[in-house]
Amino acid sequence: MEWDTSTLAGPDGDDWRVPVSELENRQKRLSLSLADKGIESAFIEDPVELYWLTGGRQNSAFLIGSEGSEIQARHWVRRSVKRATFESGGDDCPHVTEKHPKMGDLSQMLTRSGCTMTPAMSSGKIPQNRWGFISDRFGNLAGEPHDCTEILYRLRERKSDWELSMIKESGEINFSMFKAIRDSGGLGKTELEMAGVAEEVSRSSGFGGRIRMRKWPMDCDRVVIASGRSGGVPSYFDSAVGGIGASPMSSLGAGFAKVREDEPVLVDIVHVHRGYVSDCTRIFCSGRLDEEWMSRLDDMVEISQLVREKLGSGANCSEAWKIGMQAAREMGREDNLMGIKPEQARFLGHSVGLELDETPVVANGFERPLEIGGTMAIEPKLVHRDGAIGIEDTWARVSDGMECLTSGERLPKLIQW
Repeated sequence: MEWDTSTLAGPDGDDWRVPVSELENRQKRLSLSLADKGIESAFIEDPVELYWLTGGRQNSAFLIGSEGSEIQARHWVRRSVKRATFESGGDDCPHVTEKHPKMGDLSQMLTRSGCTMTPAMSSGKIPQNRWGFISDRFGNLAGEPHDCTEILYRLRERKSDWELSMIKESGEINFSMFKAIRDSGGLGKTELEMAGVAEEVSRSSGFGGRIRMRKWPMDCDRVVIASGRSGGVPSYFDSAVGGIGASPMSSLGAGFAKVREDEPVLVDIVHVHRGYVSDCTRIFCSGRLDEEWMSRLDDMVEISQLVREKLGSGANCSEAWKIGMQAAREMGREDNLMGIKPEQARFLGHSVGLELDETPVVANGFERPLEIGGTMAIEPKLVHRDGAIGIEDTWARVSDGMECLTSGERLPKLIQW
């Protein structure tokens, strides 16, 4: 008996598929970029890139030709062809969707599809042994496979209006997660108790169970809560604050530390809505923070504003980094910015999209601006032995500056229980 595609729906039967017009535009942009680089075709297996190009994440591969080639885009699916077709738009699917050929027949199928040269692959996303396995099955096609990782990364830096709307919806759920912590947290609560309340909001709103990252071997927790001295404990995570985690195997995120009076509690929340990441940080406190902690927080708010204004003006991301670092030096904060020396993260902001750690980054060496349509989670933080403090929102560059996609002014820099 055939299964029913009508069960593949969001809340209240909403259609949560990627619009076909989005898929068509993305495939067109990739074809043009391949042609610009002199690459005949690309063979894509990475789940994130498959979702971006086909609207689904099946066990599959996607073949796409460069603009002007005779190669028709084909989605080769091991399972499930029916689901892949539906998720790509059903009858309006902009590419051929069919059963994945046997690997021994791959070279023949590529030739039949119009390939004369070895397709490019994404070496930044697939293991070396997989690269070798696939390359060996390209048969007698001419040339060595190019790496198309950077092509895909650069294309995804500029979000469409639809993608920005997804990140904004993600930011609304992120905001609700903060409100849940505000309403249920406080003195004596463990970090894990508060994280659980926020995660319930996230999961019931459609969180799919995974936050994707590019940098190996990084992974991420949805809710990092660092109460008092927890904020001064370093973690493996490439950020200012990672939290103590629940165990040595889960050494990231919330732990068993409890909220104590008059200490900063840093809450960093990531939510993923229909694949799209939002990232936001606020400081909580049960009682009152002393003048020094408040001064530190005010300084991070000022650096965040300086970085945001620089990015919104069209300056290079490296220039925004320099402005932020210069301000930190003048404030006397350089030694504690984004960590305690020598374990400091070397950025002040990171782009988000389908992955948490996208490019560009507010860091030294990124000599290009944030494009209009690009996103940036700006997150200056100070780390001391007795705690951490800072602020973060996710922003999009628009024609007249920067637009906030997360809590923004709706959540104050300091939330008191």
